[in-house]
Amino acid sequence: MRRILDRVYGAAAWAAALFMIGTLVMILLSVTGRLLDFHVRGTDAYAGYCMAAAAFLALAHTLKRGEHIRVTLVLEHVSPSVRSVLERVAVTIAAALAGYLAWHFCKLAWVSWQLDERSSGLIALPIWIPQGAMAFGAVAFLAAVAERAVRVWGGAAVEAQHGDVEVGRADR
Repeated sequence: MRRILDRVYGAAAWAAALFMIGTLVMILLSVTGRLLDFHVRGTDAYAGYCMAAAAFLALAHTLKRGEHIRVTLVLEHVSPSVRSVLERVAVTIAAALAGYLAWHFCKLAWVSWQLDERSSGLIALPIWIPQGAMAFGAVAFLAAVAERAVRVWGGAAVEAQHGDVEVGRADR
């Protein structure tokens, strides 16, 4: 199961990279258009859609690699048993918030698809398309947080390190 999740996180990261390239292309097209006195319709909207998709699709991979910002000021000054409790509380809250985020974006994309909602920009794009990318990223993030929660509740320490979170036991 872990290999499958790692592949999903990796695929989402590659998709995020492609959407970042899409953002760059849209911005360069807009800037070039201004310089050469032509206008390409919808570049601002598409740049925004690509940026939102990239941000959400990168969440799971970023968490898996230990690149999310963690404030450990309190954790550095408590005993290992208190640290373990605080880690469990934090990962439980994170899982609940990630679940809410995933549920919200999936529902948002579903309702937009059902209503055939279109963007209000110059090009009427079905809005469920960018929302669907955000929903997929939020679901992948939920899976990554849930995986971490299972590991922390199983006694694994959460220490920021490239590649993997399970460095040792929490009672070290």
